[in-house]
Amino acid sequence: MERPEGLTQRGIMIAPCSMRRQAAIAVCLSLVAASSFAQTKPYKPESGQAGKDVVWVPTPQVLVDKMLDMAKVTPQDFVMDLGSGDGRTVVTAAKRGARAMGVEFNPDMVALSKTNATEAGVSAKATFVNADLFETDLSKATVITMFLLPQINLKLRPKILEMKPGTRIVSNSFTMDDWEADETETLTENCTSWCTALLWIVPAKVGGTWGSPQGDIVLEQAFQKVTGTMGGKPISDGRLRGEQLTFTAGGTTQTATVNGTSMQGSNWTATKK
Repeated sequence: MERPEGLTQRGIMIAPCSMRRQAAIAVCLSLVAASSFAQTKPYKPESGQAGKDVVWVPTPQVLVDKMLDMAKVTPQDFVMDLGSGDGRTVVTAAKRGARAMGVEFNPDMVALSKTNATEAGVSAKATFVNADLFETDLSKATVITMFLLPQINLKLRPKILEMKPGTRIVSNSFTMDDWEADETETLTENCTSWCTALLWIVPAKVGGTWGSPQGDIVLEQAFQKVTGTMGGKPISDGRLRGEQLTFTAGGTTQTATVNGTSMQGSNWTATKK
């Protein structure tokens, strides 16, 4: 008796070679289709997802606006956002006319940020780099924004303090240890978490002895706070805001602009010895 195709003497069905090939091709096609779908599915980050140094949590848009307000961002600024995530801070700064760059270690986030900038119509001013923030040159920035942990801020602090005096640094929520913020603002409306912005202004370096017609000015500096003497008279309320120094000596309030090793007061000059 002639056996049906694929039937053994024991009655077990075995697919003929052509049928097995067709089945294998079908499986391969389904795998290719699934892979293609996975590749074309838009990347969507999740709050709390792991990153290189910190987990990603988006900064509320209202706080992004507040941070840029505090830094007084203008079209003349170059803003760098460290750990730029989905790019919202960079895009917002670019909408204000500033040039802005996001530094982000996650390449998927970088690609998403570029898409967001294009959709917002600011890709000419908003750029993103896939890089380690600790290895990135920050020297051209006039404003730095960040939402990092305190220990990361502290690790970055020496590099930040070497930047040009007057550079503005704005952080979402986290501090710089004993470098006190120049300004702190907490939002109470339309914000439920991560609602505090802190601003620092990189101070000029004034510690040391300065020669002036009024006598030596001897200054001690702790970040933006300054103490010392002017012509032997104790200085009080000394404070730097970038290159601008104010203090009181002998009952008189003094203001001066620091430019490297020279200092110009209202009616006096001083040179660093």
